Amino acid sequence: MVPAGTTSRENEVTTPEPTVRERILEAAFTAFMKNGYAATSTIEIATNAKVSKRELYAVVGNKQEMLMACISERSKRLQAPADLPVARDRESLEQILVAFGTQLLREVSDPTVIAVFRLAIAETARAAEVARTLDSIGRGTSRATLRKIVTQAQESGLLDEGRPAELIEQFFALLWGDLMVSLLLGVAERPKPREITARAQGAAAAFLQLHAL
Repeated sequence: MVPAGTTSRENEVTTPEPTVRERILEAAFTAFMKNGYAATSTIEIATNAKVSKRELYAVVGNKQEMLMACISERSKRLQAPADLPVARDRESLEQILVAFGTQLLREVSDPTVIAVFRLAIAETARAAEVARTLDSIGRGTSRATLRKIVTQAQESGLLDEGRPAELIEQFFALLWGDLMVSLLLGVAERPKPREITARAQGAAAAFLQLHAL
């Protein structure tokens, strides 16, 4: 029932209209996924975003800049929160690693993200910048987060003094195994939340068994 003095229209929840930039990036991402990076034209993106080509360049930039923006938007979910806790003991360090691993698995196994990786692989010969962009922006974000966790744990005397880069690669190997390859090949389904948590817990426990002090 609508309260007295109001109308049903006043109680409707409206969804904000996407900005011009959001429209452009959505149109660009859709076109990249459909046609491939090299075969996508800026004219097609501008048409689907309902903007002029001049406006497209003014708001976002050229095609490579649009790709970088698309990947950057999706990489934000992998950034470490500003209030990332500092581990004080082995238990809290394990909790942090499990939380990080769970978030990474959940976000990267998303079908849209897997599609981006497939795009980068498919376009390597014709547009190597796709792979470079994905590596520097996408994968680099998660590595920077884990490096922060590892470095803080070493400074607190919770992890051995191995090279952070080697520890990072080892944790990722424990976390992913062959899951990413299976997802890229389409021979495995996205893990369910319970499976993701279990995988992150296993990786954290194995990593600490090897390196915790």
